[in-house]
Amino acid sequence: MRKFPGIVAATLAGMLAFGGIAHAVQPDEVLKNPALESRARALSSELRCMVCQNQSIDQSDADLARDLRVLVRERLTKGDSDEQVLDYIVSRYGEFVLLKPRLSLHTLLLWGAPLALLLCGAVAVLYSVRTRRVAEVSALSEQEKQALEAILHDDRKA
Repeated sequence: MRKFPGIVAATLAGMLAFGGIAHAVQPDEVLKNPALESRARALSSELRCMVCQNQSIDQSDADLARDLRVLVRERLTKGDSDEQVLDYIVSRYGEFVLLKPRLSLHTLLLWGAPLALLLCGAVAVLYSVRTRRVAEVSALSEQEKQALEAILHDDRKA
């Protein structure tokens, strides 16, 4: 019974040591040129698997992800730049294929909505605070208003 925690600890240590990100790139997909292969891996990590949708094509085992990885490598070996490869894939599959969407006119709402909501909230809070102060002051009697003015006048002198 005492050996059980040791087995659990060893299992957890093994999982931590070997539990990195799994790459689904098959050996027959790997390019012989290391520079092109590193570019292909970088591009593959930026493209979304259309089947899995929460994984890059570099991590996905889906057939479509494999086809996209091969397509990226083909375009790179033909001499396309990284931007040309991404543009080609986006032209075929749409902006959704990018894990990080680009800033453009049709994505401006996506990028600007959080800031706009934050500004609207700040304006609403300021408006609420100002109207509350006006309501509190107008609810005072004439004597209370004069006393308040006297206090404020004394504070301004100090």
